[in-house]
Amino acid sequence: MEEVLMPKLGESVTEGTIEKWLVQPGDTIEEYDALCEVITDKVTAEVPSVFDGTIKELLVNEGDTVSVGTPICLMETDGSSQTEEAPVQEEKNAAIPEATQPEKTTGPNKVQAPKGARISPVVMRLAGENNINLENVTGTGFEGRITKKDILKVIEEGPSRTESPKQETSKSASSQDSVSVQPAQQPVAGEEIPVNGVRKAIANKMVQSTQEIPHAWIMMEVDATNLVNVRNKHKAAFKENEGYNLTFFSFFVKAVAETLKEFPMLNSSWQGDKIVVNKDINISIAVAGDDKLYVPVIRNADDLSIKGTAKQVSELAKLGRNHQLTQKHMEGGTFTLNNTGAFGSVQSMGIINHPQAAILQVESIVKRPVIVDDMIAVRHMVNLCLSIDHRVLDGLVAGEFLKAVKTRIESYSNEHTSVY
Repeated sequence: MEEVLMPKLGESVTEGTIEKWLVQPGDTIEEYDALCEVITDKVTAEVPSVFDGTIKELLVNEGDTVSVGTPICLMETDGSSQTEEAPVQEEKNAAIPEATQPEKTTGPNKVQAPKGARISPVVMRLAGENNINLENVTGTGFEGRITKKDILKVIEEGPSRTESPKQETSKSASSQDSVSVQPAQQPVAGEEIPVNGVRKAIANKMVQSTQEIPHAWIMMEVDATNLVNVRNKHKAAFKENEGYNLTFFSFFVKAVAETLKEFPMLNSSWQGDKIVVNKDINISIAVAGDDKLYVPVIRNADDLSIKGTAKQVSELAKLGRNHQLTQKHMEGGTFTLNNTGAFGSVQSMGIINHPQAAILQVESIVKRPVIVDDMIAVRHMVNLCLSIDHRVLDGLVAGEFLKAVKTRIESYSNEHTSVY
């Protein structure tokens, strides 16, 4: 009998929550088959088995949080597999080796693993037994790996879902570009929804932030007409040449990152008896995937061009859409920028991403009449809404910071702004 231990899911992670068991007592599994999904700080990762054998007992319930190294289940093994804990190596991308086609399948057809894909034997067997083309299955596991639950879902939904490759879709809620994805399925009236998994982690973080941080709020109106003109000028050619969108949000990230260099107190955090001013400027951005919220980080954002920023936004949004963001993607954020305008919002108050000192909401860009040189003009306007930790920051520095961001955005021009 062997104990399977809670693996280490990141350098600074000391515990994890069992979000969902993927196996039950009596199941026969092979090494590298996924045992359960574990969450930590809004990240979901699969825990692979390090043995061949049979599940005898689940020692931890779904929703329970346990420390790294805690036994989570018992397995009866033949002793042929490794006997040491194999942590989920998200940072080295080496937790699960690439599988090859097994010599035999119990179903009528053999299946071919997609080139370079990491496919476990149990997935290969299920796919073969049910005539499922793995090329047409979108994996939801770590780094897009096809899991047992993905195959079971395809089987439940019927073979028509595997006749053609799945297409990724992402629609904005307004004309402004979004780094969010499709909304979660709406609950029905009277339904009771258990609070666990990622939702529970988000709830705990938000409660901690509102209880510990005295929030203050300031909003500033910005003329984004020049920004709209610059983006529209480059949008089509950029997409054709680079293969991803030149979003409005990328320009805002660039402007904020540059301004944080001038106002380092906005890039700091309260640490009990001291305020820590962060050296690196790492911008956290909110990305939604179904019913899950992720806050990945654009590292050293002040060193990136607008093109580099747009690439980072595109890649992180895609990973979030496919639930492939890891703990490493979330670590090290020093300031949060939230694209609430993607949903048509024009005014909102963000809750600070603890332990950061501020969060900036970029609202929807809308056309409306304004007074310019004592004349009425139609301009593209956007509201920037800043929430600050009043222990760290006062209204004066917050206002100066927001005014500097405003100046940068209004200074974009077709003549002087390069996206490269």
